[in-house]
Amino acid sequence: MAQPSKSDPAKAAASAQSADDERGSRRHMIGVVTSDKMNKTVVVQVTRRVREPKFGKYTVHQAKYKAHSEDNGAHVGDKVEIVESRPLSKDKRWRVVKLIERARRAQ
Repeated sequence: MAQPSKSDPAKAAASAQSADDERGSRRHMIGVVTSDKMNKTVVVQVTRRVREPKFGKYTVHQAKYKAHSEDNGAHVGDKVEIVESRPLSKDKRWRVVKLIERARRAQ
């Protein structure tokens, strides 16, 4: 497959989309980093609201995922987007795609 030119962002976005289609659909989640003590790994807590079928009440479900952060750019409190990937280690099956929002830091 030919590489798109750097000057045409539309072609670059289209090729990135087609590459994602070739690998199949991957789950994307947004969560908050709760730990960054490991090298190139962060723990992301994902919170989601689920409607209970019997009563119609919403409950909060939380899950923690270990995600690969190649540049160690995510820190505790940051909001990040993670995407499902191949198994990277015993527990890591997610990658940090982008940093959505930085946490407020004490100055």
